[in-house]
Amino acid sequence: MTHVNVTINGRQYRMACEEGQETRLLRLADSLESRVTGLRGKFGEIGDARLTVMAALMVADELVDANAQIRALQEELMALRDVRVVAADRARATQTAVAAALNAAAERIEKTTQVLNRTIGGGVAIG
Repeated sequence: MTHVNVTINGRQYRMACEEGQETRLLRLADSLESRVTGLRGKFGEIGDARLTVMAALMVADELVDANAQIRALQEELMALRDVRVVAADRARATQTAVAAALNAAAERIEKTTQVLNRTIGGGVAIG
């Protein structure tokens, strides 16, 4: 476990984090601090606790929106996967039908060729 000092709303806090997560923790703290600073600029001095709570609510609001968007994208992805499966099934069915039609046409051509060969080979005079 590593410890990092972060500053939020002008106050220093010693925070513990996992090894390698120090930079992430500092970025998160900087993001929260910039929100607090922005709120202070917009509303003035309305109290440290209130500024921090407002910033936390802004972050929570963004998280709720992001989670909703993730759920919507996951649903869209599942729908697209379903469409892809249906399209693949249709493509296979089409390929099978085309192959069957080509085989049937080839058989008819072969039979017609055999009939013509017998007719011509049987000594029937043409013309």
